[in-house]
Amino acid sequence: MGESVGQRNRLAVAFCHPDLGLGGAERLVVDAACELASCGNSVDVYTAYHDRNRCFSETIEGSFSVTVCGNWFPRSIFGRMHALCAYMRCVLIAAYIAWTAFRRNRRYDVVFVDQVSAAVPVLRLLTNSKVLFYCHFPDQLLAKRRSQLHSLYRGVLDAVEEYTTGQAHQLMVNSMYTQGIFLETFTRLKRRGVVPSVFYPAVQLPSDEEIAEAERTWESRLDVELAGFLCGKRVFLSINRFERKKNLGLAVHAFGILQEKYSNNAEVSQCALVLAGGYDKRLAENREHFCEIQELIERLGLQDQVRLVASFSDAQRSALLAAACAVIYTPENEHFGIVPLEAMASGRPVVACDSGGPTESIVDGVTGYLCPPQAPAFAAAMARLTDPQSSAKMGREARSHVQKTFSRHAFGVKLNRVVQELAGAP
Repeated sequence: MGESVGQRNRLAVAFCHPDLGLGGAERLVVDAACELASCGNSVDVYTAYHDRNRCFSETIEGSFSVTVCGNWFPRSIFGRMHALCAYMRCVLIAAYIAWTAFRRNRRYDVVFVDQVSAAVPVLRLLTNSKVLFYCHFPDQLLAKRRSQLHSLYRGVLDAVEEYTTGQAHQLMVNSMYTQGIFLETFTRLKRRGVVPSVFYPAVQLPSDEEIAEAERTWESRLDVELAGFLCGKRVFLSINRFERKKNLGLAVHAFGILQEKYSNNAEVSQCALVLAGGYDKRLAENREHFCEIQELIERLGLQDQVRLVASFSDAQRSALLAAACAVIYTPENEHFGIVPLEAMASGRPVVACDSGGPTESIVDGVTGYLCPPQAPAFAAAMARLTDPQSSAKMGREARSHVQKTFSRHAFGVKLNRVVQELAGAP
């Protein structure tokens, strides 16, 4: 099928990703694509959805191509079978990757697949590329069994997920926590001795100058009303999609307790909470949960101290982080969680649940606080961070920690080595 670019040590790498939006999985794919491209590889990303007005800026800057395909297949059938439709869309993406390689007479050395493993055997059947599958979390554990019929439907998909996952030439997961869940879930693979390697996500570390500039100019990067609201306040920032599993209500309840229980703290009266997150109007849950959080804020009488921000640009994200004294991260048993890394890279301590991936990225009491998923515990941690000296010291420690352990450059060097070795394996 033509000469491999890998023969000249410059690999051709394709990415197969279902929906190139603004989530943590998408951040990892974009970081991986950017770093592999910066190492001199030819990188093409294939996806079933990419909105140029709601995406990470790197996807439209040209360091790698983004091709939308398989989007003619519906996301659901009468509002149901979302998982099956996602499988089919990724199968179509895989077939398109194979067709593109054939048409160009140039094979891909490695195809990086994530989230939906159904694409893996299709790629192995239709190409001679090496396939790397990155498991953010077993899909079957994210699905609710609503009825006996639905359990039967999911049972078939679960079996397909385990079989297709095991077809990859190489498996990686995002944390030790996910590795343990992977082995508990995919018992057949475990019996075969299949153990995925842990490959942590990373973040681009802003320079000291960039952070200082953001802290000087953040007001001009936000809309006038929001900037005016935040000016002069100690801001706690939550960055998460508007989904129920992200537990945003915990941040609201904790902030309410902070205002009530710690009112004798002079800094508390100057506190504000911003809930900013990915919001896709195509998704019913995003629309519903946004309204639910609004209602909770009103019920607790916090309308004057809390703001919701539905989606934002990279520049606005930097501005919000610059305006914040700390970041509140509320999901329980999060698979890894890229937001804590982004916050710490910007010199902001993080308050998070003491479970899942954040226990591997946050140093409790040094770069932030790991708390039980209860509002009083979060409120107590937030109260400690209202002190400017305390939050600034933790922020410096957090930035140093990310620089040493989770920098995107180190991530890129390691990933390039992995794909080079995989491409050269028999």
